[in-house]
Amino acid sequence: MNKCFAPPRKFFLISLIIALFFWACAATRHALLQSNAYDLGLFDQWIWLVSRGFPPYSSMEGVHILADHGAWLLYLAAIPYYFYPTVHWLFFTQAFALVFTALPLWFLGRNAGLSSKFCWLVCGLWWLQPVVFNVNLFDFHPEVWVMPILASCYLFLRINRPYIWFFMLLLLLGSRDGLILVVAGLGTEQVYRRNFTWGLSAIGLSLGWLAFLNKWLYPTLTGSTNGPKAAANLFPYLGSSLDEIILNLFRNPFLIFQNIDYIGGFVYLILITISIAPFWQKRSLPVLIGALPLIFINILSAESPQRTLIHHYSLPVSLIFVVAAIDGLAMHPKQHIPWKKFVWTSICWASLAKPWFFTGPYMERFDSLLLVREAIQEVSPNSRIIATSYLVPHLSQRVTIGFPRSNSFINNLEGVDTLLLNPSDPGWASSQSVQRELIDLAIKDGWKCKNWSNGLEMCKRQ
Repeated sequence: MNKCFAPPRKFFLISLIIALFFWACAATRHALLQSNAYDLGLFDQWIWLVSRGFPPYSSMEGVHILADHGAWLLYLAAIPYYFYPTVHWLFFTQAFALVFTALPLWFLGRNAGLSSKFCWLVCGLWWLQPVVFNVNLFDFHPEVWVMPILASCYLFLRINRPYIWFFMLLLLLGSRDGLILVVAGLGTEQVYRRNFTWGLSAIGLSLGWLAFLNKWLYPTLTGSTNGPKAAANLFPYLGSSLDEIILNLFRNPFLIFQNIDYIGGFVYLILITISIAPFWQKRSLPVLIGALPLIFINILSAESPQRTLIHHYSLPVSLIFVVAAIDGLAMHPKQHIPWKKFVWTSICWASLAKPWFFTGPYMERFDSLLLVREAIQEVSPNSRIIATSYLVPHLSQRVTIGFPRSNSFINNLEGVDTLLLNPSDPGWASSQSVQRELIDLAIKDGWKCKNWSNGLEMCKRQ
């Protein structure tokens, strides 16, 4: 890439400031007891187990680190954990990956003929995508790491570096199996552009990786031939395994029309496009085609979190939309910055991002912080513990940890020696009755229990 295309030093300073702000927000949310077992505690335990040489099987899920989403990039995170194990590695790298995705977007803008002022506008469009801020807060997800790589995929193909582009696709697949849809979308875009060789190669790569996961890796690690259970959870109306789902898509497609949430899908399309659509032009269409597979699956899913701006499922879609905006801006008169459109994007961010959670929902456990810290200090590093979901990420660097869920009630205390629960504030996926029964069972078995004024209770096996 031509050196004159490089951003000024001010870009790196501003990006650094924003990244540190993102990290501070995520760290503060965690300190305020708003993070959860799923997904922060889950990933923290997996990576810690790898860094300490233990078999990387989650005690919460009972599955291997690779049997979750085939995310082999998680093994790289074990390197800093080996030297200093802390969940802040995840917050830090996630924040920097999100913010510095603007760097390849800058180069993309320059490659498209945009001036430096317009490239600043592109960076602002990315930073002001509501899902970017919200995903940074919502625990941790490894696909966030590869957002700069996804942006770079567009760059390397446009500067005629298809082999590097193909290597980048491999990295995308290593972060989460869901990005199979993104890789297939990138291939579909190239087919639309009549670049059949690389387009079909990308589609073949995505299908090959899907077959590898479903037919070999997942069955090998789980002992089940049904493939990833996530697929069955997303599309229960199509079948209980990935094979059944794919078969029913072709054999009985009317099941989709009978079960689709039309209103939810329409609202979802509005949410993901409202802040960025004004910047698109006809030239943006090929890039937008690449987002269709992921959008299609999000709309068809029976899980409503896939159609929100709070969760991570729409993050790649937002990045693709910003790339489409770059192509749209390339058609814009170069002497006029579209300030009105940018102000509209800012208004959408203020309306749909969640910084105001720090003034309300995130403060609900503030009065309990000192008591929780005191209780956590009494937990031995080698304890096998059941804890309330929002306490799990503070205790997850151990071999055995779980949390009481209403839909899979733990009716015995076998294999654990410590409870740290709060029936008055049971947290996500639990209930007061479930936690109360566990504590009563521990008392009946002669465990030594202690309680705090905020309702927190700790029981230890004698």
